[in-house]
Amino acid sequence: MLHLSDILEARDRVRETSRHTPLEYSHTYSSMTGADVYLKLENVQRTGSFKIRGATNRIATLSDEEKEAGVVTASAGNHAQGVALAATRSGVDSTIVMPEHAPISKVKATRNYGAEVVLEGTDYSQAAERAHEIEREENRTYLHAFDDPDVMAGQGTIGLEILEDEPDIDTVVVPIGGGGLISGVATAIKERNPDARVIGVQADGASSAAPSLNKGERVSIDGVDTIADGIATRSLGERPFRTIQEHVDDIVTVSDPEIAVAITYLLERSKTVVEGAGAVSLAALLFETFDYDEDETIVPILSGGNVDLNTLTNIIVRGLVETGRYLKIRTVLKDQPGSLESLLAILTAYQANIYAIHHDRTSRDVEMNDTEVEIELEMRGQEHVDDFLAALRDDGYDVDVLA
Repeated sequence: MLHLSDILEARDRVRETSRHTPLEYSHTYSSMTGADVYLKLENVQRTGSFKIRGATNRIATLSDEEKEAGVVTASAGNHAQGVALAATRSGVDSTIVMPEHAPISKVKATRNYGAEVVLEGTDYSQAAERAHEIEREENRTYLHAFDDPDVMAGQGTIGLEILEDEPDIDTVVVPIGGGGLISGVATAIKERNPDARVIGVQADGASSAAPSLNKGERVSIDGVDTIADGIATRSLGERPFRTIQEHVDDIVTVSDPEIAVAITYLLERSKTVVEGAGAVSLAALLFETFDYDEDETIVPILSGGNVDLNTLTNIIVRGLVETGRYLKIRTVLKDQPGSLESLLAILTAYQANIYAIHHDRTSRDVEMNDTEVEIELEMRGQEHVDDFLAALRDDGYDVDVLA
């Protein structure tokens, strides 16, 4: 089992490479939830995520022979960047295997930090298989992304920082992929403040932790499907699972739309960029997936900010849809003068701002004397959307909501 002493030793090793990231009080989320919410901003950590901590600690424990032979690992992106930078700073050659569809920004960043990148497989598990082949072929040391005590200890330094900055915390909310982060943080928190709760969060499309705890043994799911690519693993690591059993109070899940809303709020209200994996902790709080009291001090860990810009664009649109800020509708009008004007009059009355409008009288989906209209609109919230749609339908329009 991991112990506090391991994490204290790790803090000394990672101090020069990783940053003590801010613990920032949020008036916005405190007002929204009734709790006292402090955001642990690991998205501003070096390499853009917490992973540099565990990677640095693990590489510091390598023997001279292991450093000479080099290291290899598998990662969806954040561990890759952490290992690449930590290895380069230590003069160690590194090879990183990433899934074929890893975000382009993470692939480029990993190469820029000095690693050789190999793209293999559709997810982390398949990338790991190739990394182990390279381990055997080239006699490299494999640096596991989460199932390694030194990696877990490095991640646990986040827990030490939280307690140093805000000793009287009640609850820490932590993203879970393979479990390295939460096992380190939970050990640090529980051994120094046993009364504090540790809540783990997974995405619905990559949820193996809660079934594992319920069954009392690790459960592996068949596949993963979530925008939170940084926690898209099929199972917990063996060592993290044992620590989670010992120290974690509860595990909850959030949906991709809920994650998108959290990312959108963080961009708009907090002026900070957080990736899907990093936003699940705030999403769990905002959507009340666990119980908490008013005035409870809660710390969601925003574990990373390395989001691909193309992905971010889609997430923002989805977040706007979920919060009633963006609406795309389809309806059918009579193909005669004044029909579109009458529809636009309702839009004007409800102050629905038009992003785009597509008027198609050649669509095969409508009658010869009809025309199809698709409109993208800026709205002011879900109540505004509901009132607007009700007005259209009351006026006789058959409306399909497309987004």
